[in-house]
Amino acid sequence: MTTIASAPVTVSPDEVRQTVAAWLDEHWRAEYKNLPAGDTTWLAQVVDAGWAAPTWPVEWFGRGLDATSAKIVYEEFRRVGATGTGQDQYNLWAGTILHFANDALRHRVLRRLLLDDIDMCLLYSEPGAGSDLAGIGTRAERDGDEWIINGQKVWTSGARAAEYALLIARTDWDQPKHRGITFFFFPMRQPGVEVRPLRQATGDARFNEVFLTDARVPHENMLGEYNRGWWVLQTALMYERAAMGAPMGRRRSDGESSEQAASQDPESELSAPAPDLSLITLARETGWVDDPSVRQELMRLHCLRSVNEWTGKRAAVQLARDSSSPLASLGKLAMANILHFAGRLQVRLLGAEGTLAAASSARSGDANYSMHNAYFFSIGGGTDQIQRNIIGERILGLPKEPEVDKEVPFREVRRS
Repeated sequence: MTTIASAPVTVSPDEVRQTVAAWLDEHWRAEYKNLPAGDTTWLAQVVDAGWAAPTWPVEWFGRGLDATSAKIVYEEFRRVGATGTGQDQYNLWAGTILHFANDALRHRVLRRLLLDDIDMCLLYSEPGAGSDLAGIGTRAERDGDEWIINGQKVWTSGARAAEYALLIARTDWDQPKHRGITFFFFPMRQPGVEVRPLRQATGDARFNEVFLTDARVPHENMLGEYNRGWWVLQTALMYERAAMGAPMGRRRSDGESSEQAASQDPESELSAPAPDLSLITLARETGWVDDPSVRQELMRLHCLRSVNEWTGKRAAVQLARDSSSPLASLGKLAMANILHFAGRLQVRLLGAEGTLAAASSARSGDANYSMHNAYFFSIGGGTDQIQRNIIGERILGLPKEPEVDKEVPFREVRRS
């Protein structure tokens, strides 16, 4: 892995604001807001100018700015309604590549990842490992300049369309479970990769199980060091949790509730507003808006969102300084609670209508989708229970839970 450490560029806040404002005045056009999906006319300009990830080194599509200066960049983009910045905080694909790939791989894929030009997925979880990602059994065996992969992954979003995946695999069975894992940038479109969709309670099939049979990945696609993939994974998870915990919204897709749309796109743009008004509108439509207890619940939801936004900003500052932040776990757990809270309130506002199927009531279908889909958020990116462990240990300083198999060679560990 090539180091990316470089001293932040020293620029005054006024200079940063003047520079980014002048650039936006020259390049940003209102019609860019309505570009069709896949059109990178605007985003390519942002990436190549270094504004997509302003804290990153200049040689890797950044500006070399410190976290305070980067915040000014984000503010100026929001001011004019421009998109594309902030990827140094929430683009887990590009961020992981930046921190752990060799230069050849960075040159090959980093710009494409910033342009959202590569469909990606995460090959982490396994049927027998539960929430213990260190308990994975998928094998990676060296074969010259390649690694041969055999195993099974599950709960993989986006696997059917993915061109590449971030993959963790067991490379040394004689090491304790955390120290025998290696991390790869894995090509999905090859023989030996079988993807099967899984149907969810919401009726969606966003998740998949993935079977790997003698699939191959080039050695140069290894991220980080051999047998040190667990520490690469921690950085990738922090990016994912920071994205999931960010209280930012986007335009929702058909059949998706407004509350869920606020949370499920890891690459939501910083300029997109959070949909705080949707439940207020529903309260007006259903005649609950003057009820004191409902008004209290709406205000509580607003306060939860506001506090989580502050937590997200603190996590972003830490991520800009380092490759991880336990505050991302705090934000993700808080967002899961917000979605459950909002879903319950949505159904309460509908009253008896909330028991109807979507075919009879679009509002009820939206509300029930919100309630069911909140559980996706409590599981994806690490369960709520895992987030509580991280918060307890890394933020509150509580003792770690006992791990009887932590120092045992993995081949001797009892597994389901």
